[in-house]
Amino acid sequence: MVSDEDGKGYLSRLADEMEAVQLRMGAELLGHAGALLGNPKTEAGELRFLSNRLVEALRDALRVAESRGRRLPVPEEDEDDGPTQASGAFG
Repeated sequence: MVSDEDGKGYLSRLADEMEAVQLRMGAELLGHAGALLGNPKTEAGELRFLSNRLVEALRDALRVAESRGRRLPVPEEDEDDGPTQASGAFG
């Protein structure tokens, strides 16, 4: 059994590396998308291919966000005040 509760074990590192690859590929795809969309001679087949890759990249990014969100600690709620708010630029 591999225990990885502290987020520093093998499985967490592997997941972090995979997430980094997925996000990097998505960022590179955005660069290619900008070039294709800026070219008036881009053909419909190329745009369809681009659209499919962008859907895949967005799906990966959402999966990363969801996965990381599950790793965040759940904030404690004060029964009278509702959820606690983080202080910052908007708080």
